[in-house]
Amino acid sequence: MKRREFITLLGGAAAAWPVWARAEQAAMPVIGFLHPQSPDTFAEPLRGFRQGLKDTGYSEGENVAIDYRWAENRLERLPGLAGDLVRKQVAVIVATGGSVSALAAKAATTTIPVVFNVGDDPVRLGLVSSLSRPGSNLTGVNFLSDELAAKRLELLRELVPGAVRFAVLVNPTISTVVNTTIPEVQAAARAMGLQIRVIDASSSNEIIAAFGTFARERPDALLVGTGPPFTGRRAQLVQLATYYKIPAIYNLRQTVEIGGLISYGASLTDAYRQVGVYAGRILKGAMPADLPVVQSTKFELVINAETARMLGLSVPPSLLAIADEVIE
Repeated sequence: MKRREFITLLGGAAAAWPVWARAEQAAMPVIGFLHPQSPDTFAEPLRGFRQGLKDTGYSEGENVAIDYRWAENRLERLPGLAGDLVRKQVAVIVATGGSVSALAAKAATTTIPVVFNVGDDPVRLGLVSSLSRPGSNLTGVNFLSDELAAKRLELLRELVPGAVRFAVLVNPTISTVVNTTIPEVQAAARAMGLQIRVIDASSSNEIIAAFGTFARERPDALLVGTGPPFTGRRAQLVQLATYYKIPAIYNLRQTVEIGGLISYGASLTDAYRQVGVYAGRILKGAMPADLPVVQSTKFELVINAETARMLGLSVPPSLLAIADEVIE
């Protein structure tokens, strides 16, 4: 081959390379990740999600891309964000952070597979027709958070002996709170002979106002509801509970790790790992209609002993015996 022909061939190959690379990049499947809060509050669960993807053979940036959509605690943005992902024609939508994301994704598409992560019964929410055979383009994980509210009330009463007047902080804009959490807590309170005062809060300012009410009424203890804005405002909740010296129970261990008193709920990291596994299986060709809804089986009771001492509480041996972790 003549030198001039060789150079021409080499130059042609170099010119073709970017086109090939772009084609390869375009062929990489894209997962749309929808969440009502912000990424800075969910580092550990996100690691669980990526681990689930890795368990099925996918690594972000290598053979799968993830297009994140965070609502930054503005729930009204979720339908528009879900619509953005549909218009991008992502391969699968992962709708996490509770029922608000799942319902937004369900309303946005009937064809793109959706993997949800919700705390309430997905059949009752209208997301699937049954747990064993979802029967549509949606499936996912139920981490049973809302359904454990009565158990949290029981644990809090055990930790704060003699407590009778309990406050419950909830977000009334979430249907599962109105339909599940409040009725279950009220029924459990009646059975235990407790008084319940439900306080609404759906924003940071309303959380501050709620604690002002607690300061005036002085409840014996506080049960913090699930979902936004509480999961994204963990630091604020802990600071206010500490300032007003109110014993409080939460659903996430992450809240106790930053100074909260006690938490009981499913392992969020494990629930997100299960979501990642399902997203990976769908990318490999599985149909959501054939993937049974996974119900969390790993639950954690975490107690912050230092916070208990600060509040003048002695953690009873019965709780210490069943705690998954006691933070000193």
